[in-house]
Amino acid sequence: MAIYELVKPEIRSIAPYVPGKSVAEIAEKYNLEPDSIIKLGSNENPLGPSPAAVRALQEAAGNVNIYPSADARELVDAISAYVGMPQANIVASGPGMDGLLDGLMRMLISADSEVVITTPTFSYYEISATACGAQPVFVKRNEKFDVDIDRVIAAVNENTKVVFICSPNNPTGNITAEKELRRLLDSVECLVFVDEAYVEFADSDIVSLVGEYDNLVVGRTFSKAFGLAGLRLGYGIMPAWLKVEYMKAATPFNVSAPAVAAGIAALSDKKHREASQQMVIDGRDYLKVNMPFNVYESQANFMLVDVAPHGAKDVCDHLLRRGVIVRDCTSFRDAGDSFIRVTVGTREQNERVVEGFSTYL
Repeated sequence: MAIYELVKPEIRSIAPYVPGKSVAEIAEKYNLEPDSIIKLGSNENPLGPSPAAVRALQEAAGNVNIYPSADARELVDAISAYVGMPQANIVASGPGMDGLLDGLMRMLISADSEVVITTPTFSYYEISATACGAQPVFVKRNEKFDVDIDRVIAAVNENTKVVFICSPNNPTGNITAEKELRRLLDSVECLVFVDEAYVEFADSDIVSLVGEYDNLVVGRTFSKAFGLAGLRLGYGIMPAWLKVEYMKAATPFNVSAPAVAAGIAALSDKKHREASQQMVIDGRDYLKVNMPFNVYESQANFMLVDVAPHGAKDVCDHLLRRGVIVRDCTSFRDAGDSFIRVTVGTREQNERVVEGFSTYL
């Protein structure tokens, strides 16, 4: 047996995750000064983290020789107050929401398992499920990128363990209506995982439905509105019965003590969160009006731009040469080759984005 065959076939079959490009990478490739580059390809918060979170990190640094609580209980209490759900329904997760997904897959997936994924969407659902041995079943969204709930329900069978719905969806920015999610939850016996990573920028959320349905899990993150992407901190809201089982599969101490402290502080800083939200609302309006290409309506902190009849790769290369990092969406399954995702930035950054797209034409 060749040594590489020690690796599971499922792992060897996975296409590598494609992250957004870094400032250092683009500075080196295009011979640009790092300070001249704006990074709007990874949906980070350009306002940075809350100053309170930074102070909490600094204060926690002196105690990193001590393990945190195994279940991040202090943070769970703060999340409970923020989302209005009991602690018995909440788990904190690291690294980020990806850690929540990995824990769920470890708990649920066995031989012959299937998961349903609505595309184009966040690629880590496929990666996490496939790594644990599941067979992904893809249901393509319609031409407006809405989920066809009837087709999703039809794709579910006795082997289906999870249906993944991202709302607001990455990279398209649209939400799936509560009535449609209720119809799905009422129609299937598997778990439905609703990814609300961008919910702080949306008009609605469905977290209260966890109290009504025993097959709903809602995933969230501190990476976007709270500006803590580098800490890799997320959480899940799930039925109490499922939390008991999840904690058996989750890695103990998977949220570091500094992350716990920063998360609690970030939740307490309402002023910073509201400033981040308002920046996104204003920026979406600006980009919608001024972009020289078709821009889709979004309830996230990014906009999807269709540059057809041009190709996304060519337009992105033009922008990169001008020091503007955005996300070429050709790596998203079923996204096509003309879509670009643009993180909403500050007013100055948004003006540079518009200028970059305009000069391409």
